[in-house]
Amino acid sequence: MDLNYPVETEPFRTEIRQWLADNLPEGWGTPGFSMTKEERKAFLADWTAKLFEGGWICASWPEEYGGKGLGLMESVVLNEEFARAEAPLRADFFGDTLVGPTILQWASEEQKQQFIPGILKGTIAWCQGFSEPDAGSDLAGLTTRAELDGDEWVINGQKVWTTQAQFADYIFLLARTDPDAPKHAGISYLLVPMDQEGIEVRPIAQVDGSADFNEIFITDARCPKENVVGGVNNGWKVAMTTLGFERGSSATTGHRRFLRELDTIIATARANGRIHDPLIRQRLATAWSKVKIMEINGYRSLTDALNGTHHMAALGAANKMNWSEFHQETMELAMDILGMAGQILTGDPNEVSDEGLHRGREDYPVSALQASFFFSRSETIWGGTAEIQRNIVGERVLGLPKEPKPVAAG
Repeated sequence: MDLNYPVETEPFRTEIRQWLADNLPEGWGTPGFSMTKEERKAFLADWTAKLFEGGWICASWPEEYGGKGLGLMESVVLNEEFARAEAPLRADFFGDTLVGPTILQWASEEQKQQFIPGILKGTIAWCQGFSEPDAGSDLAGLTTRAELDGDEWVINGQKVWTTQAQFADYIFLLARTDPDAPKHAGISYLLVPMDQEGIEVRPIAQVDGSADFNEIFITDARCPKENVVGGVNNGWKVAMTTLGFERGSSATTGHRRFLRELDTIIATARANGRIHDPLIRQRLATAWSKVKIMEINGYRSLTDALNGTHHMAALGAANKMNWSEFHQETMELAMDILGMAGQILTGDPNEVSDEGLHRGREDYPVSALQASFFFSRSETIWGGTAEIQRNIVGERVLGLPKEPKPVAAG
């Protein structure tokens, strides 16, 4: 692990810092700085346009597709400086981070020209349609079907845990296009417009009233025949690429959100006196140690990527398992520090998240820590359950025997 960044990255770091200083609101990041709900929404709307004009959205993409063609170290520096300033760096998470890179790798030139500009400008919102009620961890067991009818695919099925589906313009989904093929071989990766009669979105309300997750019921929905990415019946391979993007980004900055949250938890413990409890102090020290391990592992991941010595699937599985379980433990610690006060709604009903969304219902105003506690319960499930991640590490890294298949009774 080498922490000495190449000297040629320093002018680029200086350039980014200056751009952020010139474009962020005055006072951003200083103690006491705050925005009203309306100010936050206005800022986010203008900020996407500024990011696009600066060329910072998807800056690692090739220049011919609107990126800056940044190398790995320049991309790392860019992520680090935006994270240091706590400034948003993407127009649409699913577009920038998941389906966009997948389109660049697998799509036809016509598809790239159709979808990439909207992703870069933030004018197309996306959601991911992989999981189904009976096909979560066993993704290849999905039953949503797409049948070709002339120049269109006709799609029927159901998707679940679909984040931000109520705001999406398109869904990138997996559907079975050859029911007679082996289950991994008969799947295609489709780009489907959401605004049509055949798609019904039902929000899944959480205990705090928020509803980022949704069910999607698909009845004779349609998309053009050309909207298959990577070829018909090749969707499994394409989807694994998407999941690789989901699990492998931001190696040196992923720990920062946990560190900021831990600082808030420690400040809370100091304020209410729980910091003097030796058991609480020990748990806080353990949490801090785990964040530092995340940071060190991030640099190890970067070193592996630079040297071409990493195993992306196993590395992503280990990292996902690590941070998701850590976050659940730490948010349970936060609730223990709050004690009975944590059972009282202490949030501001007008407060919004960094994405400009309410934390829960306005009549159920959870605090930031309470909202994070509720959300952390899902983190060991989405993106691949912790159990599946352990299988990947055990089988692909440690060389352990594969998990035995269930045997039908009788």
